[in-house]
Amino acid sequence: MIEFELSHNGAVAVVTLTRPPANAFTPDGLRQLQQVIRTCDEQLHVRAVVITGSGPKFFSAGADLNTFASGDRDLAREAASAFEAVQNARPVVIAAINGYAMGGGLECALACDIRIAEEHAVLALPETAVGLLPCGCGTQTLPWLVGEGWAKRIILTGERVNAATALRIGLVEDVVARGGAREAALAMAARVASLSPQAVSFSKELIHQGRNGVPREAALAVERERFVDLSGSPDQLEGVNAFLEKRAPRWSTTAESGA
Repeated sequence: MIEFELSHNGAVAVVTLTRPPANAFTPDGLRQLQQVIRTCDEQLHVRAVVITGSGPKFFSAGADLNTFASGDRDLAREAASAFEAVQNARPVVIAAINGYAMGGGLECALACDIRIAEEHAVLALPETAVGLLPCGCGTQTLPWLVGEGWAKRIILTGERVNAATALRIGLVEDVVARGGAREAALAMAARVASLSPQAVSFSKELIHQGRNGVPREAALAVERERFVDLSGSPDQLEGVNAFLEKRAPRWSTTAESGA
């Protein structure tokens, strides 16, 4: 069964979770997600990816608990691989959270670079209520975003967070009206696609160094190297000239082609 739909609009790809009624993940669906992200990575014209859920109520309710009824351990392995693929994707990945994002659904959103939630969205990591824990990078990514205190409230007490609270604590970057997350994410993705592919790729890599525990001095050294790499590159020269000439830049590089 196909659990994701992939569509393209130029430099922007849209991945839609399509497993009604709650867009819950199965091991096969998580493998599909990993393949979809791999496809977007390989298509160098894709500069941004929007992930959203089908229907008006669920982004994703997380794992299909029927999978765990027999103690099958495959889902944990598949979730870790799939969400790491999202987190490490070459394009900028934006979550358009159109409703409930629970368990693995929230972890999928956490793996994205930016999160936009609709005003009725509810976010939670309720795994401990069924004898499990967030297995898709949630225990590591959530504290990095919201701090240890809120991460413990959400994971250790099972607290559900509404969209307004999620925005206040830094769990999401924007809240929009019901039905508006997809369009807001597409507008943001279009802004990403207007920027230098190499500069965006380098910047994402550098931001992730802090998350991955790279010492500050080492990260700053890489930052300087990347700045030098960009200086005098075709895209840097084009970007400056386009700004001075008051026109849109015509980028000549892709995110993997180098300066």
